[in-house]
Amino acid sequence: MPSLSEAYRAHPVHVQHKHPDLNSLQELPESYTWTHHSHDDHTPAASNESVPVIDLNDPNASKLIHHACITWGAYQVVNHAIPMSLLQDIQWVGETLFSLPCHQKQKAARSPDGADGYGLARISSFFPKLMWSEGFTIVGSPLEHFRQLWPQDYHKYCDIVKRYDEAMKKLVGKLMWLMLDSLGITKEDLKWAGSKGQFKKTCAALQLNSYPTCPDPDRAMGLAAHTDSTLLTILYQNNISGLQVHRKGGGWVTVAPVPEGLVINVGDLLHILSNGLYPSVLHRVLVNRIQQRLSVAYLCGPPPNVEICPHAKLVGPNKPPLYKAVTWNEYLGTKAKHFNKALSTVRLCAPS
Repeated sequence: MPSLSEAYRAHPVHVQHKHPDLNSLQELPESYTWTHHSHDDHTPAASNESVPVIDLNDPNASKLIHHACITWGAYQVVNHAIPMSLLQDIQWVGETLFSLPCHQKQKAARSPDGADGYGLARISSFFPKLMWSEGFTIVGSPLEHFRQLWPQDYHKYCDIVKRYDEAMKKLVGKLMWLMLDSLGITKEDLKWAGSKGQFKKTCAALQLNSYPTCPDPDRAMGLAAHTDSTLLTILYQNNISGLQVHRKGGGWVTVAPVPEGLVINVGDLLHILSNGLYPSVLHRVLVNRIQQRLSVAYLCGPPPNVEICPHAKLVGPNKPPLYKAVTWNEYLGTKAKHFNKALSTVRLCAPS
């Protein structure tokens, strides 16, 4: 079975630009200047709308998550059992990494056909303008790259990433069953989740993101609008706003940080598995001129060669399957080629 790294290598995304030191720029370069139309391509949402915040200790958590997934494709969770100290630790790793000198970060640069390392967002190749952000992707162990970044004390950074990955895996299992339970899908119905339904064989990537202060934020873009190729994405953001999700018919809505909260995004593969019931949420990141924004995304998918298709319990005579079966490996290839139109290329029929 191919690893996630091999899946990325099979579908390279070529980003031509070498990353400048964004912190040193006093003016917004033309290569980073987006038109106003790029920002305002959808009507702004009403100010009183917001992504639901759900307490995982609530007895009705599954129903609340189901409603949030159907109406938003995203929600925030609290009381998720991830210690605040661990969230602060992983944020510290990001802060320390992105504050390194440019030449030091470049030692761990991601290769064109690589999955992990430092560099521009993989989606950069689909846009004519560059995004005001820098990222670091971790697939598997970060040991090799962290040795290059911190030759003396890489072990403590590796240890934090390992602990964070283990905690996220447990949370993925909990969230997946809360989302699937309300669709009527049981542990017996999803063999690849494992005999105990713990999703231990899922594949994941950890994405550290930095959005430095920007001299002209109204004409810049931190991360352009996209959906995730995942089952779900778990995002920790520091206390700086910037993330926005798009609600169909409602426009862009800012996902304000909640103390100790985590943002959960429905990805393309969960959209397929739910036979279109759960929308894969379109999201983007705006920047500001006052404070750096940091985020940590845990991008979780199935084992690369497991076929994902609309679940049998969600199809019938009046509910045909909307999508054909696809593995994450295959879908990453489709996404690398078609980007935000990837879902339409695996669609069998339009929703009624």
